[in-house]
Amino acid sequence: MQISKKLTIGVVVGVAMLAVACQNAGTASEPGLQDTAALAAPAVAAAAPTPIPTAVPPTPFPAPEPAAEPASAPTPADAATPTPLPMARTQTPTATPFPTDDVPARLVRNWATDFTKHSVAYSEIISGGPPRDGIPPIDEPLFHDVSDPPDYMVDNAPVLSLEINGEAKAYPLAIMIWHEIVNDEIGGVPVSITYCPLCNTAIVFDRRVDGTVLDFGTSGNLRNSDLVMWDRQTESWWQQITGEAIVGELTGTKLEFIPASLVSWSAFAENHPDGQVQSRITGFNRDYAGAPYGGYDTIGNRPFLFSGQIDDRLDAMERVVGLTVDGHTAAYPFPIFEKTAVVNDTVGLQNLVIFYASDTLSAFRGRGYSESRVIGSTGVFDPNLDGQKLTFRQDGPSIVDDQTGSSWTVLGQAVEGPLSGKSLTPVVHANHFWFAWAVFFPETELRSGDAISG
Repeated sequence: MQISKKLTIGVVVGVAMLAVACQNAGTASEPGLQDTAALAAPAVAAAAPTPIPTAVPPTPFPAPEPAAEPASAPTPADAATPTPLPMARTQTPTATPFPTDDVPARLVRNWATDFTKHSVAYSEIISGGPPRDGIPPIDEPLFHDVSDPPDYMVDNAPVLSLEINGEAKAYPLAIMIWHEIVNDEIGGVPVSITYCPLCNTAIVFDRRVDGTVLDFGTSGNLRNSDLVMWDRQTESWWQQITGEAIVGELTGTKLEFIPASLVSWSAFAENHPDGQVQSRITGFNRDYAGAPYGGYDTIGNRPFLFSGQIDDRLDAMERVVGLTVDGHTAAYPFPIFEKTAVVNDTVGLQNLVIFYASDTLSAFRGRGYSESRVIGSTGVFDPNLDGQKLTFRQDGPSIVDDQTGSSWTVLGQAVEGPLSGKSLTPVVHANHFWFAWAVFFPETELRSGDAISG
């Protein structure tokens, strides 16, 4: 059975339009898949609208592909000890009580949320077009082994790489762009893999709060263009980019961030030959080879469904490496990596190193990445290893440390030299669009190598 519907909403942003497509299909069986919860993807009855921002009226979707698939450098800075950057959970949420009648009727409808608790003005929250879970989260993802990948995996395709307790998984943005949230478990840790295409915010959270595992979905709402998630246990609303509950019972609670990196499929596969990659068999009929946001990340474009002020230090759609350490926030524009693949720097009292690889394509591409452009990928790490402080530099196409001459990958693994087989500790970072990073972290320092502006 297939259900389809299309919703189009006008947006006062030049001549941009938002087209929302809803489709649903059952699950096809596929050999060679691994499932963390079951060997069949769930049959889902809910429709799944997906916004498609374009500069002109959008073209019709191509027909979905069949569901079945085969089984088959700056001067090094002084370095110290950055630690992975989990944001602490707020154990006792605090919120300013507001009368329920302050809530617009459009937000309250069909929700059991405690709207008397919220930490942001309701006027800042707008509809993105689809209803709650209209962009459907995935709860029981299926996986392929890296050793037996599906034919459609393109070497330079962007994936979100995650490793916990020795288990590694890759989540292709070609899937995430249609679903935005995957509730999964990896290395014994319940996690939510999240991605907001409008902000290019790919973030992983530990979904445990005070001993309760939360299941997240898409609320259908946005704030500053960023995804507003909701949890099924309390129906609280969460800002994806900050990991903080902004409406409902858990207002003020913060999820713990887990380090993850947007890298190419080939980089993940080379670093994690025993890992897994999420399958396109999701229980939904989506055109995973398509480009629902084609060209959105073009420099000079206006952010979609964003009415805030754009920090003019960079173009709104420029990608940055954003991170926060000890209350200090910094952003590194991607253009600096046109000159070097390594940045050694210090944020707050923490030293860190940023690695860059120029092999990753944009997710905002033509069909099957046929018209995509290379934007690259980054990893951020603690440069201390086994009690030794390392500094790094680019040596031709390689990244090497000055102390031993070992060669390193963008995922922080030594692959040649005395330290071969060793791994650096990752630091939580993001590759957001500048407008999104700056509006949520306006105090950020804008850095270029060892130079700081702003």
